[in-house]
Amino acid sequence: MFKNVMVYRIGEGWNPTLEQIEQALDAERFVPCGASQEKAVGWIEPRGEAHGPLVEAVSGQRILKLKVETKSVPGSVVTRKAKERSAHIEATTGRKPGKKEMKEIKDDVKMSLMPMAFTKESSVLVWIDPATNLMVMDAGSQGKADEVVTMLVKSLAGLSVTLLNTEMSPQAAMSQWLITQEPPAGFTVDRECELKAADESKSVVRYVRHPLDTEEVKQYVEGGKLPTRLALTWDSRVSFVLTEALQLKKLAFLEVVFEATSTEKDEGFDADVAIATGELRKLLPELLDALSGEVVLG
Repeated sequence: MFKNVMVYRIGEGWNPTLEQIEQALDAERFVPCGASQEKAVGWIEPRGEAHGPLVEAVSGQRILKLKVETKSVPGSVVTRKAKERSAHIEATTGRKPGKKEMKEIKDDVKMSLMPMAFTKESSVLVWIDPATNLMVMDAGSQGKADEVVTMLVKSLAGLSVTLLNTEMSPQAAMSQWLITQEPPAGFTVDRECELKAADESKSVVRYVRHPLDTEEVKQYVEGGKLPTRLALTWDSRVSFVLTEALQLKKLAFLEVVFEATSTEKDEGFDADVAIATGELRKLLPELLDALSGEVVLG
């Protein structure tokens, strides 16, 4: 259900009912791109069932889903068509279009081709935990996450969120774990890492499927190469790659997580949500502890 994790702290005083959230999201429900529209953003049913709720409640957790659709015309096609139109104008009038007119021609060509453009779709799952005032999103990049935050704040009156910040930076903590070869309690270091030089060279060393408890890795870190990504496993239950920006990538729930439910017939959306949020609700506090706790503002 979650492949990436970005964690936000929800500002105090925001505690709407499910009905209020549903009504607010419905006003920003996803509508596909029109013929000449380049981009459409809106909320869709997390469960994937048409005309279903836009916010789902599972085990006390709230799940939302934002959909983004974009249409684009290759720049090379626009340029070629614009040149053809410019050449036609010059041939029929003897006048060569200037820069301003060429820009207008390109814009016109682009708009005329837009109805034939292929669409690209993506979606981001959002999990709100009312008990801890945390919000987690399955966004693969900060840019995508910022787009989701913008829509959340636009849709849900009174909502404010800030990226979670820790007393010890992930980079400093990862450096310490690699130098001492002692990961924090409950975690193990796996076989993937990226080290980047802080100087002008910006040189990068990547390890994939390689042991990291070696003298070579230790010397790289002591020599000034800083970890930007480090693969970890928590409690033999969840594996992930921690980044310098406190993002969790390549999230995977291990076999032991499913053993308790494997004999039951509880499958599908609700089971996926319950398992994913249940594990992350235990993992995230321990990861924050390993980073010396959350920075408390004010």
